[in-house]
Amino acid sequence: MAADGGSSALQLPCVFSPKSRQYLALCAQDGRLRVWNTDSKTLHQEYVPSAHLSATCVCIAWGPCRTVKEGPQRKKRKSEAVQVEEKADLLAMGTAAGTVLIYSTAKGALHCTLDGGHSAGVNCVQWHPEDSLLYSGSDDTNIVEWDLQTGKTRSKWKADRASVTSLCVSPDGKLLLSAGQIIKMWDLETKEVYRKFTGHSTAVTTLCFATTRPPDSNGLYFLSGAAHDRLLSVWQVREDRKDKNSVVSFTLTDEPQHVDLVTSNSKEEAVRLAVVCKDGQLHLFEHFLNGPCKKPMSPSCTVQMSDTKDSPVPIPLLAAALRADTRTVQLAYGNHLQPVMEKVEINTAERHVCLTRDVQTSLSLSIETAVSKVKTPIVNAKSKVLVPGLPGHQAPIKGISQGSEKRKKDTDTKEVSIAERLGEIDLSSVSAEKGAPKGTASLQTDNFAVLLVQGLESRDANILNKVFQTRKDMVIKKTVARLPLPAVLPLVQELTNRLQGHPFTAVLMVRWLKAVLMHHTSYLASLPDLVTQLGVLYHMIESRVKIFHKLTKLHGKLYLLMTQVATNDSTNTVTDVDHTAKLVYEEESSDEDEASGDEGLPDNDSDNWEEEAMEDDKEEQADEEDDDPDSRTDSKANGEEDMEHGNESEEE
Repeated sequence: MAADGGSSALQLPCVFSPKSRQYLALCAQDGRLRVWNTDSKTLHQEYVPSAHLSATCVCIAWGPCRTVKEGPQRKKRKSEAVQVEEKADLLAMGTAAGTVLIYSTAKGALHCTLDGGHSAGVNCVQWHPEDSLLYSGSDDTNIVEWDLQTGKTRSKWKADRASVTSLCVSPDGKLLLSAGQIIKMWDLETKEVYRKFTGHSTAVTTLCFATTRPPDSNGLYFLSGAAHDRLLSVWQVREDRKDKNSVVSFTLTDEPQHVDLVTSNSKEEAVRLAVVCKDGQLHLFEHFLNGPCKKPMSPSCTVQMSDTKDSPVPIPLLAAALRADTRTVQLAYGNHLQPVMEKVEINTAERHVCLTRDVQTSLSLSIETAVSKVKTPIVNAKSKVLVPGLPGHQAPIKGISQGSEKRKKDTDTKEVSIAERLGEIDLSSVSAEKGAPKGTASLQTDNFAVLLVQGLESRDANILNKVFQTRKDMVIKKTVARLPLPAVLPLVQELTNRLQGHPFTAVLMVRWLKAVLMHHTSYLASLPDLVTQLGVLYHMIESRVKIFHKLTKLHGKLYLLMTQVATNDSTNTVTDVDHTAKLVYEEESSDEDEASGDEGLPDNDSDNWEEEAMEDDKEEQADEEDDDPDSRTDSKANGEEDMEHGNESEEE
């Protein structure tokens, strides 16, 4: 029997069906009740509360196995009737509005609604093992006994000063355990307190009977777990009434979230216990209940799950159920919206067991299988089907080449392949560059969104490169806005990986990241593990921001050096320009300037003529002729510098 414990603030209700463990009932964050088939690993039924019943489901409890009556038209054989009797088809759901909903899996709809008993939210519901009775505990400190045949309350009594957070009915149906912070045992015939126990310092979330023996033989035991408490306490109902303190305690790594046990019928039979903690770990215990034990009991085996990535991330366990085989355990792990169910053989000889699973593969397999009540419509081959989900999603592009249309008609394919879409991207980009007419096909942002989702799912670098090469901000914004929400986080992770690469690609990726943050910040903020998902991106941005301050200092120094070098070069070029301009100015200047300028020129000319006369006499020395032009230019340069100094003095 799986113990459902707790209020909605502590955990989401999740419980296996009794005996056969064939079904798993879950109420997720979206408020829907989902019943999963653990054998076929498919969604068996889904219930969406209507508007007038839309209250948060706080707790779930499976009813006892009974015969399901489905009408006179279905007459079954005796062998089939025996199988039907073992089914548990009723689910009791306590809501935050104070009502109790009875859901029938045989009908796939609500069986009845129990209201008027509580004035506050229901925290726990428990079925009577034999009669058609139901017990519920509430924040209004009362316990209500419901008669399911009439749908009305049979009795109601005050149980505690504080809220009643947990209930449990004994296997013989004579006793009822209730707990807020103090644990009380009630006699169901008289509705009087049979025993009181100390309890826990916080609200009790789990109560389970561990033995089926009568209470007068010192052989009746039950266990309890509380919020923020890392212990499961075991209590003994004794004849001498000295039973206020616990006799055994089991150590856990976190507060218990889901407890399942196999009861003990005698002292020679051990109690088997499976506890799923809030941190997602499973602890298995096996202990003989034969009196007090001072030392806390550690688990015989601890099971943890992780994924198969390079840096493994733990996968949280949601619930566990013990099977008849001592080594086999039924597990439910992953997300409440899409749990993965599996039967696992665990070697209890090892203290710590780590199971590695690829959750994405398991999810894709279970998603592909259809719900039993949904029928696939028959579609004509010539008709076009618009896939819902993406807003504005359209049929394939009409302007593709005739050859592809012929091949498409021959093969009767309904969708364009990825290779053709990549070809259309190339064609559209070429036509846009060459200025194609308006009639040609242009790639639409819908196809970019579809391609991006396909590239993220298949991790195809070619598709992602084609999409990420887009530099148009409007196309990027529309593509990101039309992405489905499950693809946002993989897109952010892909952008994070590419931001760590070449700086040229990082410039393009920042545009995509900006668009994601503009459109999907509210969705990202709603993720519970956002810090771990975006940790790499945050640290990368923080490290680059720290380097940015140093880079700005270095950039300033380099800019200063470059400006100084540029000014020096500019001054040199300016003197050359001024130099030529001065020569032009001297030609148009007054007579005094011409006289002063002409005084140096004849001397130079006379010197040059003398040297040239010497050269005419000595024609054999050809090397000296090469040196003379240099000397002539040097003398000219000297003369020009003298002229400049002279002009400057005159100007002053």
